[in-house]
Amino acid sequence: MSRGTERRALEHHSVFGASVMQRGIRVLSALLEARTGQVLSPERGWRVETALKPILRAHGLQDIGILAAHLTRYRDPRLEIEVVDALLNNESSFFRDPQIFEMIRQQILPHIRARKQDRRLRVWSAGCSTGQEAYSLAIQLCNDVEVWDRWRVEILATDISATAIARARDGIFPQIDVQRGLSINDLLKWFEPVADGWRASAQLRAMIDFRQDNLFNPRAPGGGYDLLLCRNVMLYFTQERRQKVFDLLARHSHDHSVLLLGAGETAMGHGDPFVAHPEFRGAYRRPPVQPLYVDGPMGPAV
Repeated sequence: MSRGTERRALEHHSVFGASVMQRGIRVLSALLEARTGQVLSPERGWRVETALKPILRAHGLQDIGILAAHLTRYRDPRLEIEVVDALLNNESSFFRDPQIFEMIRQQILPHIRARKQDRRLRVWSAGCSTGQEAYSLAIQLCNDVEVWDRWRVEILATDISATAIARARDGIFPQIDVQRGLSINDLLKWFEPVADGWRASAQLRAMIDFRQDNLFNPRAPGGGYDLLLCRNVMLYFTQERRQKVFDLLARHSHDHSVLLLGAGETAMGHGDPFVAHPEFRGAYRRPPVQPLYVDGPMGPAV
C-alpha cells in the first residue's frame, strides 16, 4: 500500500470519532511514559491535543488518532522525539518560588560553605527545563561575588528534552519570560537585548553545564553535589520511578548535601535515601550515620 493510500485509509478510520481519539491519546501517553517516566492521567488528556496541534499541522495529519496510527505503523524516531518534547511540561520561570531562593542564599549556601574545605561548590539542577532555575542560581552567586571569590563553582543542569536544553544553552529568553521573576536590575546587569528578546551574559552561560540526560538512564552527573534541586519533576511519576530518582539523587550526594523538591513533592515514604533536614524547612538530607556500639558506648560489658 502506498503512503498516499495509507493516509487516506487512516483519515477514513478517523470518522469513528471519540473512540479513535481516546485510543490515540492512550498510545501517545504510553510513548511519553516509556521515554520520560511521566504518567499522563486521564484528567490531563486534554493536554495531548492542545500540545500537539503544531505537530499535526506541520506533518499534515488530521488528528491525534491519525498521528498515533502513523507512529504505531512507521516507528518514526524523529516524530516520536517531537511528540515527547511537545508533551513535556517545560514550565519554568526565573527565581520560581522566591522564598526558596532566599533560603538558598541566606541559609543553605552559608551552611555548605562552612563545611567545605576544598572551596568547591557543586550544584545539580535536575529537570532544568529551559534553564531559568540554573540561571537564577548563577545570578545569585555572581551578585555575591565577594563571598564566592576564589571558589570553584560548578552548576550542572540536565533535562530529558533536547529542545529545552538547546534553548537553555543559547540563553535567549523572550520578553514575557524575563518579566516573570527577574528583577529589572538583574535583567540589565546580566542580560543583553537581542532580536528575539534577551540573552544571558557570556559569564552566566559559562557557569552552567547544560546537558540532555534521562534520570532513568543517567550519564551526566558525576560524584557528589552539595546542593541538588529536583523541583516539580516527579509530580507525574509512579511510586516506583520516584524511588529510582531518589536513589539516584542519594548516590550523587554526601553527608552535608541539601536536596530541594517542589512544593507538592516529598521524599517521605520512599525508603530512607533522604530525611527531612533539621535546619531548612522543606529541604532534605541523607540520614545521619548512626554509630555502632557493639559492646555498648562505654566499652565491653564486665
